[in-house]
Amino acid sequence: MDKLIQDLKEEIIEALNLEDMEPDDIDENEALFGDGLGLDSIDALELIVLLEKNYGIKIENPKDGKTIFFSVKSMAEYIQAHQ
Repeated sequence: MDKLIQDLKEEIIEALNLEDMEPDDIDENEALFGDGLGLDSIDALELIVLLEKNYGIKIENPKDGKTIFFSVKSMAEYIQAHQ
């Protein structure tokens, strides 16, 4: 799980062009949207593509996105449960 979380942090930084951030700058429990990392709806689409491309996971119900993309840890847990 720790390796998956580290990989996700690196992939998020790369996918969202967060060039001034390092993986260690992202707390895996911190919210990705709003007050946390401050991502927006366009970033959410990038994360959906990242899950499909890198992990073969397609999100069937858009309402699940809020739970899945709450934090890096919630993304990792979803990936582990659905791979």
